Amino acid sequence: MSISGTMELMARAQAVATLLIDDGRVRTTRFDFAPGAETGWHLHAHDYVIVALTDCLMRLDEPGGTSRDVTVPVGNAYRRDAGVEHNVINAGTTAMAFIEVELKESPVA
Repeated sequence: MSISGTMELMARAQAVATLLIDDGRVRTTRFDFAPGAETGWHLHAHDYVIVALTDCLMRLDEPGGTSRDVTVPVGNAYRRDAGVEHNVINAGTTAMAFIEVELKESPVA
């Protein structure tokens, strides 16, 4: 609280995104989150796959003000279609990391 009694908003730490591959077929990025860190709001332009490198307790802030917690155990994966919009937050008490593979348009054979 500030002296005036209004709540001061504290910014969350940002997840660290490390680009591993970016070519005509895929974009592969490693995301590392300290506890409480976030990606920031983003819209997925491509279908994508996430592979958990640690146990991941994610809070997903979604459009409309909703949020939900999702647990992805280490070594597990999930995929989503393009168009997903959210902010991913590490809701756990330990660091979390995952690899995201965005699937770009495949060349026509």
